[in-house]
Amino acid sequence: MSKSIVPYLVKRFLRFDTDQPFIFLSALLAFLGISLGVTVLLVAMALMNGFDNEFRKKLTIMNYPMTIIPKFHGSVNENLLIDLESKFPSLSFSPFVQASIMARSGSKLEGGYLFGVNFEDEVKVNSILSEALQDTSMNKFDVIIGKTLKDDFNVYIDDRLMYIFTNVEPGGLSVTPKIKRFKIKGIFDSGLTAYDKAYSYTTLASLQTMMHMPHNQYDGIHIYSADPHNDILKIKDALPIGATVKGWWEDNINFFAALELEKASLFIVLMLIILIASINIISSLLMTVMNRRGEIALLLSLGATTKEIKKTFLYLGVVIGIGGILAGIVLGLGSIWVLCTFEIISLPKDVYPTSTLPLDLTIKDFILIVFGAFGIVIASAYYPAKKASEVDVLTVLRNE
Repeated sequence: MSKSIVPYLVKRFLRFDTDQPFIFLSALLAFLGISLGVTVLLVAMALMNGFDNEFRKKLTIMNYPMTIIPKFHGSVNENLLIDLESKFPSLSFSPFVQASIMARSGSKLEGGYLFGVNFEDEVKVNSILSEALQDTSMNKFDVIIGKTLKDDFNVYIDDRLMYIFTNVEPGGLSVTPKIKRFKIKGIFDSGLTAYDKAYSYTTLASLQTMMHMPHNQYDGIHIYSADPHNDILKIKDALPIGATVKGWWEDNINFFAALELEKASLFIVLMLIILIASINIISSLLMTVMNRRGEIALLLSLGATTKEIKKTFLYLGVVIGIGGILAGIVLGLGSIWVLCTFEIISLPKDVYPTSTLPLDLTIKDFILIVFGAFGIVIASAYYPAKKASEVDVLTVLRNE
């Protein structure tokens, strides 16, 4: 037999057969199913990665890459700050004092945290505050609040906002909470409602005064690092026994583990679309084998090998599958480009960290999708190809 028999047979069997239209229809459905599955997988994985990155970005900003906290009172102070700044000049440090408070405006109350910071240092570690502080100078007992709290309380710049501190101090025969009115000097918008409602920022001196803390003593130090996973190990070695450091991811391990599990589950579920579509490949090839039994037997009797017959039907399934995969890649990448370029879908900003669809398809996910789909196609084409190579020439020709 000629060496070109396999590609010739593949082209012949792919043609539309007026006598058996269902075979072609089954192959077409397999092609469309695989295309749809690959398209949906590409878009879904890009969406999952995009939301994952957005949440990481927001949480990194508001939780800070690393935070030094004391193991016992007074262990985080100005001396430690100076020592760290000299040892790690490439990192940015911002000391802070923290207090649990109740914010009050009229009859409305909202619990949260008030941070006392040195704003010159804080803007280096917190880009959200840096944006809010443009052309704004902070004086003692001035405060910056989140956009959500501002909207809930219906307050504006230069309004006064009452803060009730949860720690109490003795007064005569009873204890009374500390109460102080702060002047609103700025509004920040992190994109995360929980943080915009709960976090407020004032000057370091203001909160140290309210908490009766020495000026050289802090509740912790925020640190900005471009590579916190590696830098945290260096900082741990440099810290005294009375202080420790934690990364932002340590407080959000369960959240991101849930996102990874959701992404893996979605990948498996959507891959089932391709698996179901591959059943059409199996049925289409089996129908082709049954319909072409006489031709297969005749080819074998004329000198074609069982290997060539097996390869023919294997290639037939691969052509249908790869065609679907390539079409799915074009449709998927095209859909991602359209969604990234045009604001077709808008999201409620008070629910999600962004108002537009975040899309980020990684090379790893792309390879997993393409090779996963290709593996399913090969597995689907193998059984019909094997059955075609096992056709009994004598029995089929006798019956013909």
